[in-house]
Amino acid sequence: MHRAVGIGVSLVALVWAGSASAQDSQPAAASVSADDNAPRVDDIVVTAQKRSENLQDVPVAVTAVTGKTLENKRILDLVDLSNATPGLQIKSDDNGANPRIFIRGVGVNDFNPATASAVGIYSDGVYVGSPLAQRFAFFDLQQAEVLRGPQGTLYGRNTTGGAINITSRKPGNDVEADFLGEYGNFDSVNLQGGVSLPVARDLLSIRVAGLYQRDDGYSINRLTGHRGNNADRWAVRGSVHFTPSTAITDDLAVTVGKSRGGSIWAYNRGLFPATADATGPDGLCAPAYYATAECTNVLGYANTSKNLYEGDYSFEGQDRVNLFTVANTLTINLGAADIVAVTGYQHADRNDQEETDANPLPVITASYIARQNTFSQELRLQSSGKPKLRYVLGLYYAHDDLSNDSAYDVLNFLPPDLTQGIGRYAWPLRQKTDSYAAFGQLDYDLTPQLTVTAGLRYSADHKDFHYVSEETRLPYTIFTFDGSKTFDSVSGKFGLRYRITPDVNVYASYSRGTKSGGFFSGQTGNVADLGPYKDETVNAYEAGLKSELLDHTLRANLAAFYYDYQNLQVYTVVTDGFITRQLFTNASAARIYGGELELEATPARGLTIFMNAAYLNATYRNFISAGADYSGNTLPSAPRVNIQTGVNYRQPVSFGALVFDISSSYRSKVFFDTANTPRLSDQGRVYVDGRFGVQFAHDKLEVGIWGKNIFGETNISDMTPIPTLGFDVISVGPPRTYGLYLRAHY
Repeated sequence: MHRAVGIGVSLVALVWAGSASAQDSQPAAASVSADDNAPRVDDIVVTAQKRSENLQDVPVAVTAVTGKTLENKRILDLVDLSNATPGLQIKSDDNGANPRIFIRGVGVNDFNPATASAVGIYSDGVYVGSPLAQRFAFFDLQQAEVLRGPQGTLYGRNTTGGAINITSRKPGNDVEADFLGEYGNFDSVNLQGGVSLPVARDLLSIRVAGLYQRDDGYSINRLTGHRGNNADRWAVRGSVHFTPSTAITDDLAVTVGKSRGGSIWAYNRGLFPATADATGPDGLCAPAYYATAECTNVLGYANTSKNLYEGDYSFEGQDRVNLFTVANTLTINLGAADIVAVTGYQHADRNDQEETDANPLPVITASYIARQNTFSQELRLQSSGKPKLRYVLGLYYAHDDLSNDSAYDVLNFLPPDLTQGIGRYAWPLRQKTDSYAAFGQLDYDLTPQLTVTAGLRYSADHKDFHYVSEETRLPYTIFTFDGSKTFDSVSGKFGLRYRITPDVNVYASYSRGTKSGGFFSGQTGNVADLGPYKDETVNAYEAGLKSELLDHTLRANLAAFYYDYQNLQVYTVVTDGFITRQLFTNASAARIYGGELELEATPARGLTIFMNAAYLNATYRNFISAGADYSGNTLPSAPRVNIQTGVNYRQPVSFGALVFDISSSYRSKVFFDTANTPRLSDQGRVYVDGRFGVQFAHDKLEVGIWGKNIFGETNISDMTPIPTLGFDVISVGPPRTYGLYLRAHY
């Protein structure tokens, strides 16, 4: 494979081979048994089933990444989580919003704000429905849990792919302070910190945490010499932990943040052949002539550079995002049961002025303006402790108000021509959604070894939708649409778990998940494109094994799954004049199957080795849209193979300790479109990250160096075709980055 995979595998093999001798000579580390100081994998507590449980006891495919691991691996953004979780792919064409998340090949390519993700994001128990707000919560975290597979009972609609459950750090009875400072290439600065103060012991404590990130950007505008694709964001979170009695606990978290980074600069790849020799079988430029004068766009511009991190940009936009969120969890213990009330509010607004075409003349520019406000309330009654019968019963309500005033300006130096798609096309819209749900799940121990799980949920979304399609330079209203519809469904789960030994469990389950139907919120000149589209449904079958072996020095978890999808919601594009028009429709069906392996070992004190592997087969069945047959095609962002490996090592020395962390992430070939167009795909890639540091002052201080994408692997996040205007735009993530860091903890 790639040389980086060889390095990662060799490191794992070398460290494992030397673990026996290391075990004799190394002093104790933090991850040890209380009885004999022996190495063992850490116990991890998750809330995947709305209550605290050991990871190994939960009959769900879930990966938990602790706050310490997030920090060690420099996972600073939701997008970075892809490199630490099997079967997870996250990409974004935007600087501060709109992550597109895929778990086991299930996700949505649509970037329009009214389209819900197939993977639910939860921050401190609150569903983060707005894609404008989903990238802000990733700092000062206790843990991030990735639940793979439909979570239709406890998490509800819009989780056909799975859920990501993010938990921030809570204040306690001790004074604590944390600080992280980093400086790297591209003049990057990353500052994070938090302070916890007990105002009144066992009664009231507070925590304030903050984030500031900036850099000059990793792309260059050849016209001006300026850098772009730059970050500039800050956020502050205030948390309160209040326990007025032993039976009542209240946790409040308020977050405010802003992002003022540059809009995304993409790479322009010309598609119109200038000569017959450069013409491929499809009438577009042959791949051998890419990045030459033989491949131009509609205006005759040819980008002759193969450097994906430079271009000729006619203007340098900014992606402005503002966020304010509130999450409050009130828990009242009644003895045998708890009442839990989770209240959430989110405000997010965005103004992104984007140079979409990567062209010295303005072929197409975009203005994305949106505002979203969401209130949610969940009320649960759930058993406490570990009785023979455990239950979670709940009600849920949410109100979401979305307004959008976005536009595309096509060839703005020419007079508007609706027949050719030339002009400034805006699509102001407003959508109001009221969501209701009632749910319950029971876990019953039939024997000390055998547990049965059954869950059911009823969900309803009522959506009122107002949409205007217009050309604003004439001006001319193309059409106005008003629609209203309620989308309701039933989802659920049935499963069995058998405890073979105290350290080995097997499970099997059937789950039915749904993703709400709705109205398409992208730009279109055809009223029929708005839908409504139907609910997508999935019948999922899964079996797994969770084990801790070799005196708890090896954790080995396995999962195998088969999905049968109906009415899968799919984002596609078609050409319409000079506009590449977006469509959001239902595929007839899709079939997905695969398996995952997660290994974590601590063969010696201070040493942790891990490997995650995933295999995936995800294809459409009987899918015809806009006259094109996509049946048998692979779903976008669904690599056949995904492998992650890593080694973390801590060696105590006289003045403190040396720490070393290296990890690699491999994913096989991916397609970026529904049609599986060869040019809109990317080959298999390997990314290697690492850190080396020195701890001293009783481990309260640490300094060191870090590197991401150490071997400078090409980092393509997306490809968008605009063939009618004669080019593709290729979005890229950061190249090799590196720098210094300082950590302090009190």
